[in-house]
Amino acid sequence: MSLRVLLVEDVDELRFVLRHTLPRAGALEVVGEAADGATAIEAAARQQPDVVVLDLGLPDIAGHEVIPRLRAVSPASQIVVYTGYDVPEEVAGAPVAAYVGKDTDVAHLADLLTNLQRPAYRTDRIELGPDPGDVASARRFVADRCRAWGCGDVTEDGELVVSELVTNALVHARSRCELRVGLSDSVLYLQVSDSGDGVPDPQMATDRDEHGRGLLLVTVLCAAWGTEPLAKGGKVVWAELRRPVLEPAASVIDG
Repeated sequence: MSLRVLLVEDVDELRFVLRHTLPRAGALEVVGEAADGATAIEAAARQQPDVVVLDLGLPDIAGHEVIPRLRAVSPASQIVVYTGYDVPEEVAGAPVAAYVGKDTDVAHLADLLTNLQRPAYRTDRIELGPDPGDVASARRFVADRCRAWGCGDVTEDGELVVSELVTNALVHARSRCELRVGLSDSVLYLQVSDSGDGVPDPQMATDRDEHGRGLLLVTVLCAAWGTEPLAKGGKVVWAELRRPVLEPAASVIDG
């Protein structure tokens, strides 16, 4: 099975070389390209690549800013930094799979990509809307995935969070949406992509308000959440639910 690669490089000639050289390794497929950070985030959200080959010298977004934004919209993607400059200190500590200099032969880059160790990650998606009644379908989808993946410890919180995210897309953004659910060893990821304008904004509700408390609940339940606007319109709203860490059982010593 081929590894799906997104190329993010602002030099057209180098991107051309990578596009035509990497697939010759036999197990690499270039599924998208971008010459700037905004386009890269859009492509990552749409393609969900296995690997992002990322140049740090993009014209619009600094490297230390684009890395977490790529991870937010495509958490399963591994990022390989491909740069001709020294790695800035703020990037050196980022969670990336590897750093490769542009003075390195492209064949070495291809070999590195081919042999990357893939982290355990499960994902599934569903299209929803425009009927607001699909919020119930979103909750069932999350509950079914949690049951199938053996992560029932976050099912209830996952249903609460996804209800708010999907409601915002179907009712407030008035848009069809895609719900993507992912699971790593320690985190349940929820992503809702829609084509609507505006972004969710948690506000303190008064006793007379019918709505407004949902995103405050998301803030309380989630380890992190946020919104990524997409270059072609719309947005991705994402949330991370940490799974409980089980303490090892105490040893019993007979005496």
